[in-house]
Amino acid sequence: MFVKLGYVAAVVAAFFLVAVFSVFLPAVSSLIAIVIGLLLLLIPAFYHFKQKLVRYTLTDTTIEIDKGMISRTTQNVPLRRVQDVTVSSTMLQRIFRFGDVVIDNASEQGGKVVLKNIDPPRKYADILLKQMRQLEK
Repeated sequence: MFVKLGYVAAVVAAFFLVAVFSVFLPAVSSLIAIVIGLLLLLIPAFYHFKQKLVRYTLTDTTIEIDKGMISRTTQNVPLRRVQDVTVSSTMLQRIFRFGDVVIDNASEQGGKVVLKNIDPPRKYADILLKQMRQLEK
């Protein structure tokens, strides 16, 4: 969602930049202003690309977290080792109805696994808890 808003903001900023350059700096070529405006699109494109490098998969027995593009890392968290599932959202995330799902696990390394920017986080936390309950049966 923020990626889409980032693209919209970059396009609006690009139009604004071209307008400001043409009104206040007529000596600067409009082509230069357009190129600078288009370079603003690289900012949301970077975050879009970064977001696509992480994939979360829930299987019958594990949560798989795949990260990377050229070198890929897969982390498997067995559901039987999950101790707690927490939904965490900042104020801005709550406004846009997404957040983080924090998974407390009892693996050898211990610690927490954070599934970032899940839309909607409560739904997926409930799916995870349901899958954990089915595993206990």
